[in-house]
Amino acid sequence: MKITKYRKALKFTYLKWNLLILFVCLLFMRGYVRLESTGDNLFHIFINGALMGSTASPQEAEEMLWEARREIAASSDSLVLMDVEMTYVGEEVMYGYVDDPKEVYDNICQALRSGVQEESVCSYTLKMNQYMVNLASVEEVEQLLQAVVSKYDSEGKFGVEVVQDENRLFNVLTVNAVDHGKQPGEEEARRQQEQQIYPIGGVQAQLEEIFAQDIEKDEKDFEDYELGIMSMDFAEKVEIVEAYLPQSQLKPVDKAIEELTVEQETAGVYVVQRGDTLSGISLKVNIPMEQIVAMNDALETINTTIREGQELIITVPEPKVSVERTEVNYYDEIYDAPVQYIDKDEWFTTQTNVIQQPHAGFRKIVAEENFVNDTMTGREILKEEVLMEAVPKIVERGTKVPPTYIKPISGGRASSGFGRRSAPTKGASTYHKGQDWATAVGTTVVASCGGRVSRAGWGSGYGYVVYIDHEDGRQTRYAHLSKIVVKVGDYVKQGQKIALSGNTGISTGPHLHFEMLIGGKQVNPRNYLE
Repeated sequence: MKITKYRKALKFTYLKWNLLILFVCLLFMRGYVRLESTGDNLFHIFINGALMGSTASPQEAEEMLWEARREIAASSDSLVLMDVEMTYVGEEVMYGYVDDPKEVYDNICQALRSGVQEESVCSYTLKMNQYMVNLASVEEVEQLLQAVVSKYDSEGKFGVEVVQDENRLFNVLTVNAVDHGKQPGEEEARRQQEQQIYPIGGVQAQLEEIFAQDIEKDEKDFEDYELGIMSMDFAEKVEIVEAYLPQSQLKPVDKAIEELTVEQETAGVYVVQRGDTLSGISLKVNIPMEQIVAMNDALETINTTIREGQELIITVPEPKVSVERTEVNYYDEIYDAPVQYIDKDEWFTTQTNVIQQPHAGFRKIVAEENFVNDTMTGREILKEEVLMEAVPKIVERGTKVPPTYIKPISGGRASSGFGRRSAPTKGASTYHKGQDWATAVGTTVVASCGGRVSRAGWGSGYGYVVYIDHEDGRQTRYAHLSKIVVKVGDYVKQGQKIALSGNTGISTGPHLHFEMLIGGKQVNPRNYLE
């Protein structure tokens, strides 16, 4: 009866205590958060779109991310680049489960490792002129530059030293070529330091100065000169910068050495000087005459006339990087005296006359010579003893610029050139002595060059013809004309109208026949037309 009476009360008390115990358990159980009224309180973390786990705050996830970055970067000496994008989705829950922080951290580390791009290693970029190469270390840079220097240092005197570039604000290195033989020893260095601290003065300084002057006044003997390479340096500015680069962008040092030391064919230009001949130029640039002719359209054969100031294309072997050096050398040599010229103002520059033939001499010399790679760029004789005097070549030469020649008609089709041919019509020569241009009757014919008209009229097979004598001794002829507008004795200027083209004399059709004579003999006029 009593139990029945309190049954409902006991049942209610039982349920209330069970709910209270359950609430307390849920409140303090690990892995659950209680509901707060501040918004999202459970966050699902994603790396590159993949779920890493859930945390109670995004700040906790970001701390894990930075720690994971630090751990991965610390395990490598390289610059590690990672493709990482962290996102999170938050939600507000009364009760929610968060993952074990260690498990979340391990997931983040694994995602970062899978997102690591190619690692960038500490390297050095070397730039010289237009050449650039990436090497793995300063030692490889020195090895590369040492190979370049050693190519021209037969004595093995010079080494390379990478130093800070004092002219640059940033951390840029450069290189010096150092003469190992001139590095002061410990005793010499100590003496130089003492002189800086305790400089010589008074009577002792004056005596040493006088003594040094007396030594300078005494002429050196040949054996007193120090011979060999005196100095060496790179002709181009060398810049070296530290950088982090992918391993794939680094070049093996042996490949870089091959690139810098192997010579490549480089196009150059030679400007013809007064007195030059094609054979002489060939010797200067060490290229066969036939090869020079093949490279220049203006040269038809090795006998083609060249003019002062004319530019000739030449191809010379050159490395990508140039080295300058100065040498002092002793020679027993056969030498030539400089050519002596006597200018003749009334002569053209194409006229010369040798009035004394040369004879080589013999001498002993010590000379200071400057080189760029293997090409000598300058020479100064420091001491000379002539054993047999050289006899100079003496040449008379003209100073007047010779006249030029132009095509005598405008347009026209080149129909028959200079040289052997089949006779085009009865009575025509099988050796054509000029150049023909097919053109309509009545085309204006002009003087190819200024001069005096020596003939104007009928010329048998030439038909109507005009001869012009020029001041350089040459003569031009214009044949098969229909009309002549000048007379013998007239002086005409270059480009002045002298006749009209036609079809007179022995001719197969309307055209102009043009000849040029040098020394009374016909030559190919196209070789002389501008």
